[in-house]
Amino acid sequence: MSEQPNVAVIYYSSTGTVHQLAESVATGAAEAGATVRLLRVAELVPKEVVASNQPWSDHAAATEHIPEATHDDVAWADAIVFGSPTRFGNVSSQLKQFVDSLGGMWAQGALADKVYSGFTSTSTLHGGQESTLLALYNSVHHFGGVVVSPGYTDPIKMVDGNPYGTSHVSGNGDIPVDETARTSAAYQGKRVVTLARALKAGLAGAA
Repeated sequence: MSEQPNVAVIYYSSTGTVHQLAESVATGAAEAGATVRLLRVAELVPKEVVASNQPWSDHAAATEHIPEATHDDVAWADAIVFGSPTRFGNVSSQLKQFVDSLGGMWAQGALADKVYSGFTSTSTLHGGQESTLLALYNSVHHFGGVVVSPGYTDPIKMVDGNPYGTSHVSGNGDIPVDETARTSAAYQGKRVVTLARALKAGLAGAA
């Protein structure tokens, strides 16, 4: 078994903020030595609704080349990093639908003993960033997975300020993803790899 972990970065993004964070998480994980898959979940909103919103439709067109996440990707991964915008302080329905679809894998124990982490974005300051990540992690506890949050384990987290996961305030798209958010996301990817590598090696040694 390879010591280097497989990492799936699975996200939903309507206008691009979470997508940009996902790219930084994936970059950090790859720099730490992992094999990484950057994956989006399926859009649930009707195409005509997406088309009526220019930033939404532009982002959908720009990222249609990114593969949609499947159960096979989850099975392949030693670590999964989920990304979601907040929806009333909770996980977006698009990402939640994908998580909910993993019930068959959960019943087989196929989601256990993997590393999980999360990141998010809100339009406003204190707009549900922490509650969204904590809600996401509720599912991980049911999986029997290992939550790896960034905590305050690197100086960038003292600047970013969110120990639960990388987060960004987008201001309805008026506030670009900045260097702090990108650096924090890359660090989170690296931390996930460090812990996933150790867990993978430990489980292999115990087998």
